[in-house]
Parts: sequence; C-alpha cells; structure tokens
Amino acid sequence: MPPSPTTPLLQGLRVLELANVLAGPATGMFCAELGAEVLKLEHPQGGDPTRGWTVPEEQPWGRVSAYFAATNWGKKSLTVDLTKPEGQAIAQGLAAQADVVIAAFKPGDDARLGVDAARLREANPKLIYAQVSAYGIEDPRPGFDAVIQAETGFMHLNGEPEGLPTKMPVALMDLLAAHQLKEALLLALLKRERFGEGSHIQIALFDAALASLANQATNHLVAGRNPGRMGSGHPNVVPYGTLYAAKDGKHFVLAIGTDRQFAALTQALGVRKLAEDPRFAKNGARVQHRDALDEILHRVFGTQDSETLERALAAAKVPFGPVNDLTEAFAHPRAQHTALEGTLTNGQILRAVSSLAFQGEIPRQYPSAPPALGAHTDEVLRATLGYSDSQLAALRARGVLGALPSTH
Repeated sequence: MPPSPTTPLLQGLRVLELANVLAGPATGMFCAELGAEVLKLEHPQGGDPTRGWTVPEEQPWGRVSAYFAATNWGKKSLTVDLTKPEGQAIAQGLAAQADVVIAAFKPGDDARLGVDAARLREANPKLIYAQVSAYGIEDPRPGFDAVIQAETGFMHLNGEPEGLPTKMPVALMDLLAAHQLKEALLLALLKRERFGEGSHIQIALFDAALASLANQATNHLVAGRNPGRMGSGHPNVVPYGTLYAAKDGKHFVLAIGTDRQFAALTQALGVRKLAEDPRFAKNGARVQHRDALDEILHRVFGTQDSETLERALAAAKVPFGPVNDLTEAFAHPRAQHTALEGTLTNGQILRAVSSLAFQGEIPRQYPSAPPALGAHTDEVLRATLGYSDSQLAALRARGVLGALPSTH
C-alpha cells in the first residue's frame, strides 16, 4: 500500500545502530519514533554500557536500566561480537540492506571491525553513514561528555562566581551532538530522495558544543569578553535567570527580555518607581547596575509569600517561573505530551520521555519498551539474512552471538 499522510515518515527505513551510551542511541530512538526499524547491535558481554548504569532507587529490571531506557525505545537488540570475522559479516550483511548506519567508534576502530563508511558504502552506495565522534574522525582521542564540557568552556561558564567550574546535570554535549546528527540525517535523506545518492555525515561532540555557545561565543568573538561564572544570571539581559526567594522560601526565576516587561514587573511588585529610575529604565543600564537592582529585587521578593507573588506576576504577564524539582515538573499538564509507557518482558512497567518534543501534523509511531539484551538476534538474522537454526546455534557456540535472553 502507498503511504498516507498518517503514515510515520520514516516507516520502511531500516537503521543499523552501531553506537552506545547517548548521542548515537538518541538519534536511533528519534528514527524509531518516526517509524523506522532500528536494529541495535550490542556486544554479547553486557551490551550497551548504559544497561549497567543504575541508581540505587531502581527496581530490579534486569539489563534494562533507567539510563538505557532514556534512549532505546522502539529498537530491536542483536548481540553480535564484531571482533570476530563472522560477526563482521553479519554487520556488513545488515548494512547492505540498511538505509542508515549510526556509528560511534573511536577513530580507526570502525575500519578494524569492518564497519567503516568506505567499506559499507561501497557495498551499498545509497547508504547514509551517520558518524559520531568526540573530536572528529581524524583524532583518535576517546572523549566523554564531561570532558567536552570542560574543554569547550561550558564548565568554566557554569556555577557560582566564587565557586568551582561545574558540570551540567545531564550529558548535554551528547544531546546537542545528537540533535546535529538528526538534522544532518534528515538532510541526507532529502538529498537521497532528490539525487539517489547516499552520504557520509559526521558530528563531533566538540564541534556541537562550540556551535551551541550562542551569545556567549559572540560576546567573546565580537566584543572580546572572556566570560566567567555568573550563577544563573545572564550577561546581556537583566533581570534574567537570577533566583529570587519569596518570604516562604520558594524560589522564582525572572526572564525580563524587554523594558516594557520590566515596567510590568515593577508594577506587579509594587515598586513602580524603579522603572523610572535612570539606572534601571533601559536594559543596557540594568546590565551596568545589575548588583544594585538585584539587591532591591531580593528584598522585595523576600517580603511576599509565593502564592501572592505568583498571582501578581501572572496577572501582569511577566515572564517568570517557580524553581521546580522533577516531581513538580512531571506533574505539569504539558509533561503528558512527552510521556512514554511500556511493559518489559519481565512484566515491569517502564516510563520515560519521548525523544520528540514537537507537536503538529508529523505522524509518529508509539515505540515499544526498550529491548532486553539480544532479544531480537535470532528473529532478525533469520528474516533478514536467512540464517538457519543450525547456523545460529553454531555461531552462538563460537561466541559470535550472545546467549538467548531470559524473560525473567
């Protein structure tokens, strides 16, 4: 049947995921939620390392950890040892029938394992080979998100002025790289649709980080400013991001982007004369006199309870928000738009957030729960490459394939 406007747009595409941890798997889950078949190849001994990255509060879910569940919904798991020639032959056979390969190897390991872009694209010229690295495909250094945060200035910028450089609480460099890779992948699919050609696309975590420094980068490159830590304050806009505590201890953040919004803030707080003060009337002046303004606002917020403040700021249409913990954040009605829920093979109910935050007329596919390690090895190799039961048993006996997964 021809596709319809309600068919997920990547339905019919096969993605081979040769990637672990976060950036590559996040891109694979994006494809799965848009309808693609995503085959995740994992090492027979433990699989993706994040299967073992647990927190003490987790339920005994076997080899599906909460971290693994963040980016592996909707996929099929195959356990294949790529260090063995037979394992490489399996990966090459799957790539020959794939539309996309997502690869995340240290430079040189892809060729050593027989799954580099040149080899796979020679056999499948229309293949899109999407490659993630730390510093680029010519630099052999291994790299992880925390190190990239340090090297690209993010840690230097993050934290209180008198405190130490601070890592952000999520692996944001990986996620930024994943978004870059998704964009490049969609463009590569458009290129293939128009010209019938595959592509080799690459993203380095280091490059994705620098590309995301935005105004902090141009403050440096244009104005010569080498910014330091400002807590949650903003270098260009005041008051923006700074925490203010109500009388009952609840913290709020303001995001005042215009002088009109500042005037509305002063009226809501009962300090309207501040908007007429030449030190604060215009944003440029507020940036120059941020300390004096912050001292006043801290004092004013501290005289009112949080409920009174919320009502007054909301009525004045001032951009503000309370500082919520995750329990409060996921209680918000908007959080329901991104909820995923599925059942693991052991009967456990698993919840997570979708990789797709957008809404609109783009059809998607509700993904199945993250797979048990190797759950689809035999199914896929039978259907895709024609392996017989005896062949599968022989490969398993030689350690090429992982053990049959337990349902417990």
